[in-house]
Amino acid sequence: MKRIPLAVVAGRARLAFTLAAVSLLAGCGNGGLLDTLGLVPPTPNAFLVTTQPPLAIPPNLDSLPTPHPGKPRPQAVSSRLRAEETLVPEVALAGPGGPNSPGQRALVAAAGPAAPPNVRAELAKEPTPSQSEQGPLSWLLFWRPSPPPGVVVDPVREARRLQMDAALGRPPTYGQTPIIQPGGHGLF
Repeated sequence: MKRIPLAVVAGRARLAFTLAAVSLLAGCGNGGLLDTLGLVPPTPNAFLVTTQPPLAIPPNLDSLPTPHPGKPRPQAVSSRLRAEETLVPEVALAGPGGPNSPGQRALVAAAGPAAPPNVRAELAKEPTPSQSEQGPLSWLLFWRPSPPPGVVVDPVREARRLQMDAALGRPPTYGQTPIIQPGGHGLF
């Protein structure tokens, strides 16, 4: 009876576990395996493709306005105005009629005074909260302390490099300084 090496058995077990995990995860979605793997192209949403606003049913059919063929719809907004509203939001607040309405002026007045022109510089000067001042969610998400800033020099290899440079008559700035690379921390 021939014995199978342990490495081969472990490799096969790893492959079987991986295939089982992939097939179980593929069955978790609404679509099939092809959808999960991204092999089925998505269909476009008809409401995102349309360029005209949807039709609205009026509450009273007797009070319909008379149609004017060839004229633009009253609720239609030109693509130029939509692009301008995207780039300059104040245009959307002003509306097509020009100045702000009384309701818009009241909203702006209730918002308070305008921000000072150097508000970004003032905010940049303010200190950011430290790790201990942050909430429990930050503590859970960022549980590992951040490494100290800067580069850590490997003292043993650096001393050896400086001795070698001195023995060969080279300046201490010759060559690269050996540093300690942060290692991986395992699974998490």
